[in-house]
Amino acid sequence: MYMRFINRQQELSRLDRLANSEEAAMAVIWGRRRVGKTRLLLEWAHKYQGIYYTADESAPAIQRKYFALALQQALPDFAAVEYSDWHSLFMRLAKEAMYTGWRGPLIIDELPYLISSSPELASVLQRFIDHEGKKAKMIVALSGSSQRMMQGAVLDASAPLFGRANEIIKLGPITAGYMAEGLNIKSSREVVETYSIWGGIPRYWELVNNNRGSFFENIDQLVLDPLGALNDEPNHLLLEEAAISLRPILDAMGLGAHRLSEIAARIGQPVTSFMRQIQRLLELDLIEREISFGSTEYNSKRTLYKIKDPFMRFWFEIVAPQRSYFTQISSAQRQAYLKNSFQPIFSVTWEELCRAAVPRFPYQLSNIAFGRASRYWHKQDSEWDILANSIEGKALFIGEAKWIAKPPSAQWIYKTIEELKYKGLPPTARQSNKQVVYGLFIPEKPKDLDLPENIQVIDANEVLQVLR
Repeated sequence: MYMRFINRQQELSRLDRLANSEEAAMAVIWGRRRVGKTRLLLEWAHKYQGIYYTADESAPAIQRKYFALALQQALPDFAAVEYSDWHSLFMRLAKEAMYTGWRGPLIIDELPYLISSSPELASVLQRFIDHEGKKAKMIVALSGSSQRMMQGAVLDASAPLFGRANEIIKLGPITAGYMAEGLNIKSSREVVETYSIWGGIPRYWELVNNNRGSFFENIDQLVLDPLGALNDEPNHLLLEEAAISLRPILDAMGLGAHRLSEIAARIGQPVTSFMRQIQRLLELDLIEREISFGSTEYNSKRTLYKIKDPFMRFWFEIVAPQRSYFTQISSAQRQAYLKNSFQPIFSVTWEELCRAAVPRFPYQLSNIAFGRASRYWHKQDSEWDILANSIEGKALFIGEAKWIAKPPSAQWIYKTIEELKYKGLPPTARQSNKQVVYGLFIPEKPKDLDLPENIQVIDANEVLQVLR
């Protein structure tokens, strides 16, 4: 069962502009598997009576037949002809489109499958876009999940279709602020906990929505159970992106290795041997580079590499190390194991959401606009969860994120804020005379707190509101 279509209005409006254009136009939509490209394109196709075709890994002649059958929905008898090559098919398409006035949108999903079996197709499409398709004023959208192959065909400067796209949309995960709407969750605390496992991937939300179990039942039945739909999900995701070389790095990170030297020790290879794989994982948005506040040196010792996607992080930290064990025990035992393992997962995700929210708060932070927030750590120094400079450079935000089991008392809040203030300023900010604004992020907060203007207490509901 499909979930309601949410949080893609910006992307849809960009595609709408193309569909309403009086001239030919091309869009490129790409992003990792499961992120919702197909659903976005289907919504767009339905809105304008377009043609949606998804490729597979069959033989070229079969692919052309299926493509022709899809086009027959708009162009009668188009599949009555057997096309010996892609050039003849697209020439006929341009001719029929001109004759009937049909402009699309024509959507080709999983384009890399077609190019993999017919490398000449990229050049055929280039000619079609530049000449015959342009004369027919056609609206064309190309989509794919394999970043490596999409770059080779469309995105790289050397690609045949480079520079032709009017819109290039890299589709990312849905932000946490939409999860309550997508999964009908009432509690902001529950949203954060659920997002900590499933992240912002629509397909995972859909599976959870259809499974209709409890929080722990859904995880067990979909992920931990050997027959679960997502039990082997990371391997499927990495299959088209050189999984053999990428998987060990994610395993090492799941086991707690975040510095390059630590990863090298875990996998038993020198750092220089896996930097290309690190770069590929960064490009895929599966990992992220974290730099300590105040540091700009990417190769410094104050740089960490972490799994970015919440589901992948959960899988490599909790599932992968115990996968064999999980196959030997009952569902009840697996769920009991989960209940004792989640606090660190929740805390890390909560910190990340709080940092992401800081630049998006319009007025809550003492009426000061702050930029991107980051964490501070260095050797034996104290650590700070959330630090951000104001846009004007005259103020510093210092925040602490606490994921606690129960709503706190006002007394606990006052004490925690005093402890945060007692830590002072991070070394990189001690020589400045900036105004300091303090923030405490907690799941729930009591009403009527008596705090000065430069101290803010922000709850999960407020964080999720701005992450929309």
